[in-house]
Amino acid sequence: MRLTLNPFRLLLISLAGCLSQREQDVIDYLQEENRVLRQQLGRRRLRLNDDQRLRLAVRAKKLGWRVLHELTTIVTPSNTLGLAPQARPQKV
Repeated sequence: MRLTLNPFRLLLISLAGCLSQREQDVIDYLQEENRVLRQQLGRRRLRLNDDQRLRLAVRAKKLGWRVLHELTTIVTPSNTLGLAPQARPQKV
C-alpha cells in the first residue's frame, strides 16, 4: 500500500508542525518566566488566596503529578493537586 501525499495533506502536515512549534515556544517562554519569578521570590513563600489555588488546581489536575514535577513552577504540585475540585468538599 502506497501512501500518496496530495498537496492538501502536505499543507495540513506543515500547518500542524508550525502550530506545534509555536505552542512549544510559548511553553518555553512561560517556563523561563516562572524561573525568573522563582528567582525573585527566593526562599519566601508565595501567598495565594483560595480562588487562585483552585484555578491552579483545576489546571494542575489535567497535567498530573509527573508533568508538574518536570516543570519549573512557582507553586509545588502537592499544594495544587491537593485542592483539585473533586477532592474539595462541595459548598452547600
